[in-house]
Amino acid sequence: MNASSPENAAIGGIDWASLSSPELARRVGPESVALLPLGAIEQHGAHLPLSTDVDIADGLVAAMRERVAASRDLLILPTVAVGSSLEHGDFAGTLSLTPETAIAHLVDIGASVARAGVRRLVLFNSHGGNKAVVDLAALKLRERHGLLVVKANYFRFTPPDDALPAEELRHGLHGGALETAMMMHLAPHKVRQAELGEAVSLGAHQERAGRTLLPEGDAGFAWMAQDLHPSGVVGNATLATPAMGERLVAHFAARLASVIEEAYCFDLAQLRERSPQ
Repeated sequence: MNASSPENAAIGGIDWASLSSPELARRVGPESVALLPLGAIEQHGAHLPLSTDVDIADGLVAAMRERVAASRDLLILPTVAVGSSLEHGDFAGTLSLTPETAIAHLVDIGASVARAGVRRLVLFNSHGGNKAVVDLAALKLRERHGLLVVKANYFRFTPPDDALPAEELRHGLHGGALETAMMMHLAPHKVRQAELGEAVSLGAHQERAGRTLLPEGDAGFAWMAQDLHPSGVVGNATLATPAMGERLVAHFAARLASVIEEAYCFDLAQLRERSPQ
């Protein structure tokens, strides 16, 4: 029996789309949590597929389902596969929504979740280009529908100790060891082993020259992927191993499970109504 079937709903949540409309209406309660995974279809160099961000989002959600408390009413929405990928638009295969469209898309999904009676929504994002979209959509949903909207970006989770060199964590932002290792664990058949290599980021060159203005950090600059490296990826994919990927997936999935637990236990009375004008 599949863990996502209605009969097995107590094990690691249930897929929203697997329920009938009356089943969904009956099960939604004040503590229900909806989880919306967000990915992207975009270039990840020659060694990883266009589906990398979606594969990682879905893989982390699957691993989370083995860790989340069975008593929690977790409803897993269909993954949003296409996000805002403007920074990768000059490379073949990238699909992208404009930021305005991406924000509106998430707000409309969130509004539908609110109409179903769910008041707790976790936006779980696996693509850096979606971060600003998630921030704005979450605020709109809080303002319009009074939802608790949790913004969870796995790449903002603290990684396990000594999983990767510090410089790789800082600069291997796209297609580097971290993403490659997780793909080696989650979808090894999709990794083009012969294409693994190292692409040193403009950010790493800046840092080595004593500069503090980097692509990301306390003061960053807007960048297109080719600005950081002509290949469109940055980082040292040769450092990746399946064992590292397994460790990363387990670590990030455990953190996601704890985020869902916090969302479930959050006192919604702390979200105050607007003051009278």
